[in-house]
Amino acid sequence: MRVLLVEDDETLGELTEHQLKRRYHVVDWVKDGLQAKEVIVKGLYDVYVLDWMLPEMTGIQLVREIRSKDDHTPILLLTARDAVQDRVEGLHAGADDYMIKPFAFEELEARLIALFRRQERSYQSDIISLGDITAHLNRFEVNREGMAIALTRREFQLLVCLMRHAGQVLSREQLLDHVWGIGSDVTLNVVDATIKLLRKKLDGPFESKSIQSVYGAGYRLTVDGCANV
Repeated sequence: MRVLLVEDDETLGELTEHQLKRRYHVVDWVKDGLQAKEVIVKGLYDVYVLDWMLPEMTGIQLVREIRSKDDHTPILLLTARDAVQDRVEGLHAGADDYMIKPFAFEELEARLIALFRRQERSYQSDIISLGDITAHLNRFEVNREGMAIALTRREFQLLVCLMRHAGQVLSREQLLDHVWGIGSDVTLNVVDATIKLLRKKLDGPFESKSIQSVYGAGYRLTVDGCANV
């Protein structure tokens, strides 16, 4: 999953980011509502995690702003407010779920995965197919011409990003943001190295080559005569 975490508490934000990244999720952490608005415009996220009490713009205000833009990305609110009226207000504003602080991280991750799966069922299958390439999102499995392709989690995330933007040239910076996260200390050379490993596994055994380098621009994934479905 690609998660936007909006939390102004340094300790809680750092811990939540660390725990999610340990489980191979991509996390962008910002500390106020205005920063969140800026990164939401730039990136596609699978779920938003918003603290209720934020500087500059409250979590509830941010929820209303997100929904006013016809953005249906699942939202989970973090709040110290435990009154029923407060929880109802958050849900009515457009949040999909909430958790009361303090919380167990394992429950937070489980709720995020549940929201992600619900969104996947609403808008698309858990399988992405492009020509002879098939990716099973929930199982982290890839097949090409019926042959299983063993990928690392990061290689899998990179392939899914390319498949979801099939035919589109993605710059190394875009791939870095989408797969490793905004603000990651990973260099662009790591993107190139991961593409090289992915290409070897995905294209090496086959005559048709799907991952193309576009000089000075980036990379794209294409399969002749096929579009992303």
